[in-house]
Amino acid sequence: MQGFGVLLFMWGVLDYFMGTQEVDVYYDWFGIYLPDAIYNYSHWLAMGLGSIIFAAGNKSK
Repeated sequence: MQGFGVLLFMWGVLDYFMGTQEVDVYYDWFGIYLPDAIYNYSHWLAMGLGSIIFAAGNKSK
């Protein structure tokens, strides 16, 4: 569970840095269209959810 949390967090970091280069990782790489309401926050959502999953996996040990 911790491994998935780390991967999700790293995905959020990648999404953030690629966004600064004007590359939409969801649409350009996978053809997934994100609604405008969450497009600007997708990296924060991925990093936050990854942190929560990592913490939950850490407490389950």
